[in-house]
Amino acid sequence: MPRMKDYKQLNGLALAYMGDAVYEKYVRERLLMFGKTKPNQLHKAATKYVSAKGQAKVLSVLREAGFLTEEEEAIFKRGRNAKSHAAPKNTDAVTYNLSTAFEAIIGYLYLGEDELRLIEWLERSVQIIEEGNLDGK
Repeated sequence: MPRMKDYKQLNGLALAYMGDAVYEKYVRERLLMFGKTKPNQLHKAATKYVSAKGQAKVLSVLREAGFLTEEEEAIFKRGRNAKSHAAPKNTDAVTYNLSTAFEAIIGYLYLGEDELRLIEWLERSVQIIEEGNLDGK
C-alpha cells in the first residue's frame, strides 16, 4: 500500500495515532518471538513497553543522550504540544504529552518510510525499558 505523500503536514496527534500502532505491533511481535504466548502474560509484558510513563521516560533518556535528529526534535515539539481534548488516563498531562511526542516521532518515521531510523528507534526504546535505564543512566 502506498504511503502518504503529505505525511509531513499531519498534526502531532495524527502522527501519534500512527506511531502508537507501529510501536504496539513491534512490541507484540517481539513478545511472541521471545516465547510469550499466554494472553495475560502478553498483556502484562506489553504494558511495560507501551505505557505512557514508559514511553515518556524512554523519550527523555533518548533526548538526554542526544539521540534525536534536528527533524525528530521538531516532531517531538509538534507531538508534545498537540492539544488532545481527551483527558489522559492514569497519568499526568506532562507524561501524556511526552508519550504523545514519542508516538509522533515513531509515526513520522514510519510514514516517511525511514525504515533504518525507525528500527533504530524501536530497538533502542525496548532496550532502554528492558535494561531498566529509565533514569538516564
